[in-house]
Order: sequence, then C-alpha cells, then structure tokens
Amino acid sequence: MALAGCPDSFLHHPYRIDSVDQTSAHARRDLVEPGFQEQSSRLSLNHQGDDDVDLEALVNDMNSSFESLYTPYSVHSESTPLLHNGQLPASGTNSLQPVSPKQKVQRSQPVRIMAVRRLQEEEQFRTSSLPAIPNPFPELCSPTSSPVLAPGSLPQNQPANKQDIKVFTEDGTCKVVEILADMTARDLCQLLVYKSHCVDDNSWTLVEHHPLLGLERCLEDHEHVVQVESTMGSESKFLFRKNYAKYEFFKNPVNFFPEQMVAWCQQSNGCIPQSQLLQNFLNSNSCPEIQGFLHVKEQGRKSWKKQYACLRRSGLYCSTKGSSKEPRHLQLLADLEDSNVFSLVAGKKLHNAPTDYGFCIKPNRMRSETKELRFLCADDEQSRTCWMTAFRLLKYGMLLYQNYRIPQQRKAALPHFTTPIRSVSENSLVAMDFSGQIGRVIENPAEAQSAALEEGYAWRKRSTRMNILGSQSPLHPSMLNTVIHRTQNWFHGRISREESHRIIKQQGLVDGLFLLRDSQSNPKAFVLTLCHHQKIKHFQILPCEDDGQIFFSLDDGSTKFTDLIQLVEFYQLNKGVLPCKLKHHCIRVAL
Repeated sequence: MALAGCPDSFLHHPYRIDSVDQTSAHARRDLVEPGFQEQSSRLSLNHQGDDDVDLEALVNDMNSSFESLYTPYSVHSESTPLLHNGQLPASGTNSLQPVSPKQKVQRSQPVRIMAVRRLQEEEQFRTSSLPAIPNPFPELCSPTSSPVLAPGSLPQNQPANKQDIKVFTEDGTCKVVEILADMTARDLCQLLVYKSHCVDDNSWTLVEHHPLLGLERCLEDHEHVVQVESTMGSESKFLFRKNYAKYEFFKNPVNFFPEQMVAWCQQSNGCIPQSQLLQNFLNSNSCPEIQGFLHVKEQGRKSWKKQYACLRRSGLYCSTKGSSKEPRHLQLLADLEDSNVFSLVAGKKLHNAPTDYGFCIKPNRMRSETKELRFLCADDEQSRTCWMTAFRLLKYGMLLYQNYRIPQQRKAALPHFTTPIRSVSENSLVAMDFSGQIGRVIENPAEAQSAALEEGYAWRKRSTRMNILGSQSPLHPSMLNTVIHRTQNWFHGRISREESHRIIKQQGLVDGLFLLRDSQSNPKAFVLTLCHHQKIKHFQILPCEDDGQIFFSLDDGSTKFTDLIQLVEFYQLNKGVLPCKLKHHCIRVAL
C-alpha cells in the first residue's frame, strides 16, 4: 500500500509499521468503528468510479480514519507486550491497557529510538560478533586459565617508578642520579662511568658507607640500589670508587684461602687444586668450613675477647671451650642469610679494636641497633680477607660467579680484530725516522737503537747549549720532565704514608696496584707505593744528574728515565727491581 505525500525513504524504513496488515491479522472485528467501514467502502467506490480523484482530500480522509482507531484502549498488536519468544500472553490476561497520549504512536511517522540505546545495541552486537583473540603466549597462563585473552587481561602501561640517588666520590664531590627502582649496582656504575667519561674496565663499584659506625662494603653487582638504600640511615651514603679485588679470588684463590684456615685442606694435607677449592664453595651440596681465632667484641661492652670461630653455610659460630667444634660447644654469632659483611674503618678509634684488620656482620634492617652488630678482628690482612671472601661465597654462591663471568662474556662477544691490539706504552715507543720528506717507522731493531742513541745525544747537546745561553723557557723539556707527571691519574701529590695505605686498601689489595706521590722526607724525590701479596711496600724515586740533565731512577742510577711517565711505562712492561710489574693504578674521579 503506497501513501500519497509520504517520502520513499519512509516507505522502506525498517521501523515503519503497516497498520492495516497488522490490524487485519490480530485486531478484533468488534473494536473497529462502523464509520471506518463506511468511509473505507465509500472511498473504494469513489476511487473505482472516478479515476480523476483529488489526492489531497484522499490523504486527509485517510488520516482522519487512522486517528479514529486510537481510542483509550489499544489493540493487541500495539499495546500488548510480547514475551521473550515473540508470542502473545495467555488468553486469560487482560490485553487492553490504557495508553497515554505521549505513548501514542503515529502511523504516518517512523518510530523514534534514543541515540544512547542504539549505541548500546550496536556496541553489544559488535562485541558479540567479534571472534575470540587467541593468546600468543599460552605457556604463561596458569593451568586453570584459558588460552584466550579475556578483556582486561593485558597489563596496563604504568609509569616507571623512579628515584633520585645521591652518589659521592673520595674528594667529596656529589652527583644526584635519577634511576629506576629495579636498577642494579652494575647498571648504576656503568651509568656513572659514562657520565664521568672514565674507562669501563669492570672494576668500578658502588660502596655502602656508614660514617658513624665506621663501616663500608662493596655492593654486589646484582643488588638493587633502591632496596639497599631503604635499609640505610640518614647519615649513610653511597661512594663511587674502584675495587680491583672484587673478583680476584676467582683468578688466584690460593692467595685468598690459606691452607691453615680451610678445614678440608688440612684433612687432605693441602693437596686440593685451585679449581676444586672454589668448587667446594660454589657447590651447595658441599660443606666447606673456615676456621681460626678471632677477636670478638662482647655485646654491651667495650672489651674484646679472643675466641675460636668457624664459618659454615648455616652461620658463623664461636667455641665456648677452646678450639672444640662439638655442637654443644658452638654458639651462633651471626646468620648469613639476613646479614652482610662490612669492613671496619678506623676500628681502633671508634670501637677500641685490638687490630686494624676488623670487620662487622650487620643485619639487613632499616635501623639496626648497635647491640645487633657483631664486631670481629683478625690478626692480619690475609686472615680478614679470607673470612670476608668466604662469607660472600657461602651466601651468594654461583650468583657471584655469574657476576664475574658477565663482563668476560660481553668482551668475548665483541668482534675480533685481525691484528693484535697494541697497548698505549708500546705505541708510544715506536721508532720513527723523520730525516726524509716523509716519516717512516723503523722496523729494524738495531737501526732503531742507533737512532735513539743519536737522537738522545743530540737532544742533550741542545739542552746544554740552551742552559749556557740563557734562562730556560717554561716549556723547555728540562722543565717539563719535572711537572708533566702531575697530569697523570696515578700521581696523587702530597699525601701521607697512611693516606696512601688507605687508598690502596680501598681499591683492593691485589698484586701490581700502585700510586706515586711526593716524598715527605726529601722534597726533590718521589715515592712509589706498591701492593704485593696483600702487603704494601714503598720505593723511593731519586733524581740524578748526568751531563747537566736531571733523570729519575729507582735503582740508584742503574736505570735512568727523563720523567716519571717513562719510569711508569717501563715498569709496566718490565719487573726490574720491583717484586712485580705495575698493573693497576689507584685513581680518583670527580663526578
């Protein structure tokens, strides 16, 4: 049925309701007014009789007929609610309900639907019609979880938790660094090395320092910096320095574990190889034991008592009866799991320690009371190093070995060069010939030696002639060789003997660790401070004069050098009169 005056879009609208068809199918005959039947029959007759019909009058008559249908009670098809399955309610229920004028539906207009309702229906249809997204990582789900991603199962992007850390150096300079909450000590050291433009030789470390207690320790590479800082007091701080002895016990364990201190070495008469020595510490199934006498500070007192102690995986014990290790005579001093071992700085001044080789076992708590600390002293540096190294190995085990291997694995992953890498000292000693128009490298050793002798003789004659003619220039070689060493990192100026000991102990008692300083007894001389077998030795460098030129020598003039830089480079390549070669230099860096 087509209606005149109605748009075509309305005729095809999905929500248009054809009242005539529905009324004929569901409405009762007695509810229709007689006038409607008469008018409809009259209209049909007039339409059949006269083809030239007034369309406007026809539409007005039909609209008036439709409006007469909407009495106070509506028919089934318009007012009766349908069940969920689309059927009419039971016949016993009252199907006629009053309809307000606002709810009256006009048959000549489409049904209006709220925008919010339509959006909700479309969203529900879209969600139900989309296929389930398979989980790309089903192995990460628990056994009871579904391999299909549920809404909200993906993690939300949360802002990274950052925190400011204040780091100090030996000269008192400080730098504030913003780090992530999960940053390790190794990562922070590499960041500071990058910002300070230092050489990353995997020997930099972060030190936890407690000045009031006189305690300090090097953080392990895997420890989280923020977590360690949460256990530190307000007066405590982090220091950035070198420590060459951090993993030195993996290279030469015999120097760190004397046979008389290792229990199973005594049982096997000291015939255990180095590899087996470390495996017993790294293997969790083995039971290594360090034993010996220690000075133990009594709790709540200033006095110290010498007792026989033994270190096991379960903790540190002391014997109440001589050197007996029977269980009834052993008393637990400290646990390894919830504690860390610290070096004792200025132990004699702060804690009245009997020796300078003290260490402390401190619990991992925010505010550890003094009575909870265990202050101990060894008789020498080697014994203290053995106790502290064994404590670290028994607590961390293979984790320490992994920290030691990570830098080596990264170095091995770098591409290999086709030619061997030459050191700075070797590059500085290359013989060159500039007699021609183009310089060339002298490959023949004999020619290089003769050229060096000739050049040295000519240089001495020029320096002597300059001294005779007049005053020397500030840039003259004879003036530079007495001050050029002050630009080097290994030269520490006018420091005392005790200060040089402290610096070398802080940066690790390893063979070949050295520094140079001014001599306090002779203002024209210098002192080489060197560590060998965990002992610190001093060698005086005296100036000597030859043909009006000043040289420096360690062996009373047998080997002469024009400046201290040449002296250091020579003993880095040759042992000479020293007990070992110069290997590592103590350095101080400003952040």
